[in-house]
Amino acid sequence: MISSALTIAAAEWRYWFRSKLGAASAVLAFILICTSLVATISQIKSERETREAFQLTAEETFRNQPARHPHRMVHYGHYVFRAPTSLAALDPGVEPYTGTVMFLEGHRQNSAVFSSTYDGAHAGPFARMTPALTYQLLVPIILIVMGFAVVAREREAATGQQLITFGVSPSAIWLGKTLALLSVAGLMLIPLLIGTVLSGSASGAAVGFFILYALYLVVWVMIIVAASTWSQRSSTSFLVLVTIWIGLCVLVPRVVASSANASIPSPSQVETEMDIALALRAIGDGHNANAPVFDQLKAKLLEDYGVERIEDLPINFRGVVAQEAEEDISRVMNEFADKRMTNQVAQVDFVHSLEFLSPLLALQSASMITAGTDVRTHHRYLREAEEIRYQFVQGLNKSHIEQMSYNDDINRSSSPEAEQRTRVSAENWRRVLDDFHFEPEPATDRLARIVPSQFVLILWGLFAACLGCLGASRLKEVNNG
Repeated sequence: MISSALTIAAAEWRYWFRSKLGAASAVLAFILICTSLVATISQIKSERETREAFQLTAEETFRNQPARHPHRMVHYGHYVFRAPTSLAALDPGVEPYTGTVMFLEGHRQNSAVFSSTYDGAHAGPFARMTPALTYQLLVPIILIVMGFAVVAREREAATGQQLITFGVSPSAIWLGKTLALLSVAGLMLIPLLIGTVLSGSASGAAVGFFILYALYLVVWVMIIVAASTWSQRSSTSFLVLVTIWIGLCVLVPRVVASSANASIPSPSQVETEMDIALALRAIGDGHNANAPVFDQLKAKLLEDYGVERIEDLPINFRGVVAQEAEEDISRVMNEFADKRMTNQVAQVDFVHSLEFLSPLLALQSASMITAGTDVRTHHRYLREAEEIRYQFVQGLNKSHIEQMSYNDDINRSSSPEAEQRTRVSAENWRRVLDDFHFEPEPATDRLARIVPSQFVLILWGLFAACLGCLGASRLKEVNNG
């Protein structure tokens, strides 16, 4: 059986070499894949180097500021850049849409900005023709063009029945055709294999990423051969496969995404900002230490230190107000941020729950997770950025409390000498700011998260393979008839 299958596979390759359409399609697809890989890897490498350089510059700029009032440094702020992961060169995931840099300052949480999708909008719909998208959508089409007639052609020419007459089993015919198309898929995977090596990613994540796409193409090979075995004509097979491709790669993902948005709606940006403004209004403005909302804090400090006036406190009351207000503001902003992230994760999980409807859905989610470019990884970036923001703002507020008297603070505009006394040493800027270097979660954790998606792909492959084997047996039935 194996020998017959290999002979049939070799004969199929000879047919493809004689077929100008099949050969041209394969060559063009191969060139496009290689081009997208080279361009994307080069771009991601350049972006990583640029963002890492910007991060170092931002940290040095902050730390090298001269002596000044600590609250001025709170508003001076700091930038954190998210360098792309190694596998982002193959699948950028949500990164092109979520922004790559955040400005951190006191009293607010800013959004990440400078998304590459916006920057590349002038390039049109093909601006994001990434290697992942090429393998997810284009390569299945090429496999359809190459393999839609692998078995149906034998039925049309009655050569399938002749092979059975000569003692070749239907299973050997199915296996030979499948091996031939699998070898085409294997050739298409060579650029991806090279890409995972060139990306310089962790070996575990790179291997898992490659296996995912190999499974995906195996699924499509099984679907194509199954459709061809069940079709009486090549034209019918082609029409059925194109319909399947449109359904699995276009319609189902779109319907599932729309269903996620409809089932788990997200509040608008305007609505969210209004709710945040209302929540913050009750906290009080940390710039106004005389606001009634801080009367209780004032009374407690006076009692704790046993003095009657805030001027007699051994600490700067204005700094304490700034610190307390920042803590309350951060708590409110984190509550809204957590709600937003929870909503986004719920939408993603809704899509994950329907992965079984399409192998593309399973691949896309697993691909982004493995590459470290999924929504949850973006949320980790936001949370780590917020930790940096809160840490340096409260560190500056601590300097405000301990290194400056209240009298000097409230009279700092009375004279140049008074203003000079409210400047703390620049050494404080170096103490309050940690280095920022974002990394995705370990490869083992990412690979553990994609097991359900891999299981879905395997089930799709087994189902299509069983369907193909069952369809191949019909060659013998037709011959007996």
